[in-house]
Amino acid sequence: MFPTTNRSHVRALAAAVSFGLLIASTASTAGAATAIAPRVAGVQAAPSGTSPNGRQTRFIVRYRSGSAPMLSASSALSSARNALVRSGLTASRPGLSVRRVRRLATGADVIAVSKPLDAVATATLLRTLRADPAVAYVEADRRLYHTGSQHRYGPDLAPNDPVYGAYQWHYSHSVGGMYAPGAWDTATGTGVVVAVLDTGVVAHPDLDANLLPGYDFISDAFVSRRGSDARAAGAHDYGDWNDDPDACPVSDSSFHGTHTAGTVAEVTNNGIGLAGVAHNAKVLPVRVLGRCGGYTSDIADAIVWASGGTVAGVPANANPAEVINMSLGGEGACDATMQAAIDTAVANGTTVVVSGGNSNADAAGFSPASCNNVITVGATGIKGGKAFYSNYGTRIDLSAPGGNGQEGVPYGYVWQTGNDSLTSPELGSPVYVGMIGTSMAAPHVSATVALLQSVAKTPLAPAQVETTLKATARPFPVALPSGQPMGSGILNAKAALATLVPCQGADCEGNARALANRVPVKGLSGAAGSERLFAITVPLGATGLSFLTYGGTGDVTLLVRYGQTPIAGAVDVTSMRPGNNETARIAVTRAGTYYVKVVGTKAYTGVTLEARHY
Repeated sequence: MFPTTNRSHVRALAAAVSFGLLIASTASTAGAATAIAPRVAGVQAAPSGTSPNGRQTRFIVRYRSGSAPMLSASSALSSARNALVRSGLTASRPGLSVRRVRRLATGADVIAVSKPLDAVATATLLRTLRADPAVAYVEADRRLYHTGSQHRYGPDLAPNDPVYGAYQWHYSHSVGGMYAPGAWDTATGTGVVVAVLDTGVVAHPDLDANLLPGYDFISDAFVSRRGSDARAAGAHDYGDWNDDPDACPVSDSSFHGTHTAGTVAEVTNNGIGLAGVAHNAKVLPVRVLGRCGGYTSDIADAIVWASGGTVAGVPANANPAEVINMSLGGEGACDATMQAAIDTAVANGTTVVVSGGNSNADAAGFSPASCNNVITVGATGIKGGKAFYSNYGTRIDLSAPGGNGQEGVPYGYVWQTGNDSLTSPELGSPVYVGMIGTSMAAPHVSATVALLQSVAKTPLAPAQVETTLKATARPFPVALPSGQPMGSGILNAKAALATLVPCQGADCEGNARALANRVPVKGLSGAAGSERLFAITVPLGATGLSFLTYGGTGDVTLLVRYGQTPIAGAVDVTSMRPGNNETARIAVTRAGTYYVKVVGTKAYTGVTLEARHY
């Protein structure tokens, strides 16, 4: 659902770092051999009800309870064959036949015709099947696609966990971030399982330790590249590249599932690479997308299985997930099959998080974004506004960082684990990749659900989770395009966790002393190393803000941050002159609360603090 904008590939990967992992940069950097052109693996939605090339081979039929086709596999096949004959398609297409593929966990049947049908023939067969009194509903088994686009660049920084502060703005930036560091004071996801329904995963030293054994639900050998239509244990990503334009648009492998899984639970505090949001949670990888996308029927079975439900022919899931992340979608309103699977998962107590889509359109026209009982996520950039590609509308529940692709490196992208191969992962190496899309926004939310569940005294019901996330989302700091709502606000993990475990200590925003415009606070004193927190709310229309200290004795430093407590390494403005005469100025590009921390560089007494906005 994200249009391909560039299919040229310049692969100039400069020197690898000590353990063979790469981080990238769009800009030409000192020591880099060449400036790298972006590599873009586009995501293109097929027309509603069709495969990527506009032809359809598979359909989902739900028979009525008590009907012969519902009770008997042979009767179901006979019913499908009779419908094919009645449609008249066999007369004009010699050799056209139909087979019954399997019964889904939702109770519907998947049938497949032997030759692809164009749009007219597909509509004819659907109409004929619907006319059967035994049929409750029938729909095309549509292919869905991941909702992220990948960009790869040459290496810049040697990876280690501190790089998350430089690259992963989406966690901590005061305007565009999700406020993850404040949430980590409370929870890291311990004991929670997050199922990532995606392209599967590849080996990566900064992710492997947090992966559970998964399952491959793709039931088409062309899509899976496994050489068999049978499903299989494990969730290895064989690559989703395609070089056959007759099958679907030509593209390179995305390793999209590895990226989304990294946002959820990349290993953290291990001295390498980047960080994951719920880095002590476990990811259950479930492969549902491959070459040219993935079938709705396979995704539906995977949803049921991931939540602990039963799927015929598949071993029971030993690790039912508290939350399912689906960074995927396609055009057309929510299918009955998809809705039934989601309803089953929610009944099993699993929260389902889905991406809103990347077509800059109303999410009501996309599935599963328009399904009920899901948390649908839109994408924002570092400036806190709607990402140019993000779907919008009343179906979007809240937004989260997805990258805007227009703020350069690293701030235009969401950074996570990946692989540098254009095709099979075995031909590449583990790297860190910048991507954009609602695909990237959704796992930020899923991981926050894991944080919540890890500290809840009793598991939160999916409806409780949704209510909490929407109620604690922070307001958009900039105006959204007219008529394009993006939900209740931007994900605020820190505030969401505070509903379960209230913040305590000097750095809690609730402990900040209020300042009034141009009203001095006099007589401040403190010891060396002491910290005092203040806040002022700046109205719409203000263009600048200054914090000043003056008078008294000693030495103070000012740390200023929008929206939350300034801490070392996470400030917007700093003033640290010798003595007490400090001025910290910040351009006001958004209304809201600004926090200033007065730090005793040395012991101080008799100091005055004043805030002025204009």
